[in-house]
Amino acid sequence: MSESRQDREYTPRTASPGEAIGESEPFLLFQERLSKVAAVERPVLLIGERGTGKELAAKKLHYLSNRWSGPCITLNCAALSPTLIESELFGYEKGAFTGAESRRTGRFEAADGGTLFLDEIGNIPMEAQEKILRVVEYGSFERVGSTSQVEVDVRIVGATNANLPAMADKGEFKRDLLDRLSFEVLFLPPLRVREEDIMVLARHFSGRMAYELGWDHVPEFNSEAVDALENYSWPGNIRELKNVVERAVYSAEDDLIDQIMFNPFTSPYADIENPDLNEKVRQEQQRQTTTLPTTRRSLKDAVKNLEISMVHDALTLCRHNQKAAAKHLGLTYDQFRGLVKKYGREVLDL
Repeated sequence: MSESRQDREYTPRTASPGEAIGESEPFLLFQERLSKVAAVERPVLLIGERGTGKELAAKKLHYLSNRWSGPCITLNCAALSPTLIESELFGYEKGAFTGAESRRTGRFEAADGGTLFLDEIGNIPMEAQEKILRVVEYGSFERVGSTSQVEVDVRIVGATNANLPAMADKGEFKRDLLDRLSFEVLFLPPLRVREEDIMVLARHFSGRMAYELGWDHVPEFNSEAVDALENYSWPGNIRELKNVVERAVYSAEDDLIDQIMFNPFTSPYADIENPDLNEKVRQEQQRQTTTLPTTRRSLKDAVKNLEISMVHDALTLCRHNQKAAAKHLGLTYDQFRGLVKKYGREVLDL
């Protein structure tokens, strides 16, 4: 790769990062801590589940720091094989290995005077960790295939969802490096603890999607859609919310969003794909039909047992997606939730 080409590749965008959105207490507390540490010239570790916005937080930290006018360089360590990470970070000299036809500078040199964001930092191999530790301690390193020292002034921001202390205990991450990188450790709050932010973000994403589609209006969420969004656990956090909302806006046939699809892989032919479950439901229905004429139970008890059985089977069939189960039974979401609340554990423990 020529020097001019690599310069274009590493040139950071001059625009500031997108704004983080929220008004919940966990969100505001995290933003306060992020702003406080931004001005301190020390490494920072961002710990968070997938989809919580670690890269956005890292860029905001950079732009709030005294290095805001310098480069902000990102490397996703999970996207490279262990053998390539070292040369990507530190660069290499011509002839250092087969295919190295010219000198190439790495991400550390590209980030000189600014910030280097190492995403998925737990994926960095031990050999490269040793060289990173030297950069943190002495501000210098050697390119692959060179013995000359390269001086840099770089602030490192790392991000991961891994348990780095546990990895250090197992010898999978250098304890010395962990100690040097953890001047401040910030935990990004998952969306499930940011309940007040769910609809704030949902309306933000719906507006952006409507604009992208060229619409002159933004669809509103009806009460059932709002309940569904607010009661979902969001294992994929903000990234998942964005996908779900954009899908709902795209699928809306009018100005009102009344259908939320959390799992696009849910097959409309679930009964065919689950013959064992389908047979179990059929046998239960047959048993009820056979025993109904001769039973001495009251009508009230019979209706109760039938409702419990059908709600349980619908939940099982729809993998406990209450919205889908309600649709399967021809009920509104509120009607279905009323039955679940009415029978409680009887529905779940059947």
